[in-house]
Amino acid sequence: MTNFPAGISSFGMPVLGGGGIPASFGDVYFVDYRNGSNGNDGKSKDSAYKTLSKAYTSATSNQNDIILINGDSTIVETAMIDWTKNRIHVIGLNGVPGHYGQGVKLSIGVTTAATDIALLKVTGIRNTFSNIKFISNNTVAEGLYGVVEAGEYTRYFNCEFYKATDLDETAAAELLHNGDSTMFYNCTFGSTANIIVTAKIRPNVLLTATISGKKCRDTYFENCIFWSKAGGTQHVAVYGANATDVERMLLMKDCSFINNALSAATPAHAVGFGAAQTEGTILLKNCSSVDHTVMAQASVGIYVDGAVPTFATSGVAKSA
Repeated sequence: MTNFPAGISSFGMPVLGGGGIPASFGDVYFVDYRNGSNGNDGKSKDSAYKTLSKAYTSATSNQNDIILINGDSTIVETAMIDWTKNRIHVIGLNGVPGHYGQGVKLSIGVTTAATDIALLKVTGIRNTFSNIKFISNNTVAEGLYGVVEAGEYTRYFNCEFYKATDLDETAAAELLHNGDSTMFYNCTFGSTANIIVTAKIRPNVLLTATISGKKCRDTYFENCIFWSKAGGTQHVAVYGANATDVERMLLMKDCSFINNALSAATPAHAVGFGAAQTEGTILLKNCSSVDHTVMAQASVGIYVDGAVPTFATSGVAKSA
């Protein structure tokens, strides 16, 4: 017998035995920042590693290894985790999953290395991350992002993306998304507490093709929240600077774009681009925006289905 209905955990994976350990073809590693040590073997809760970076080093690519993280304290990484391996699954154990308030917090503080462009940079294939808050407080000039997603078929479930710094940098973001066929479910991006500096776009999600050979392609967001506290009308929650930043498709379903009522200004739009998209289509399906003049910028290739902004009146409409 297990403690989970039909042997399925709250994060959607099959479990084995009364302890609720996820079933896997690969190995299972444990991370416990408070009680663990990177001198341990990581193979049980009593011999857990201290950091995710150490567990990642031990995991084997393409084996569907699982990394379980105890949610009682913030893991502090001293350098960016460069995630090049495939099919590794990271699960935060912090009670019932939610959009935000995750007990498992993964953080990078102030570093000096130019290679620390984010807390986490994913370029591997078919990795998954569940129930984790990603935090970057880095002020190194190159550390513009919380997470860089440039892999293929990565899945994020119930994750929060937060970058407390670079609020005056148009090129900074909680998430730099240059991934192929990435999916985000029940995730939250940004903050209603930290004000974006006046006259800066400073998006929550940046789609500008930045990682060599990578771009946003066939991406899906479902039931996600995009938070902001805008200092000026220029802030855009989801933004790409160039005409070719989206390839094939970007679909955002049941998403909410919320600008704090205490903001200094109302942004012109929640989703927009520096140029009309020539290689891909953006669809906002049943999305909502709060305290934006319109939800989507006109004339850049965005379609709206459902609750529509002022430039469309019913049905499926293209911003024009």
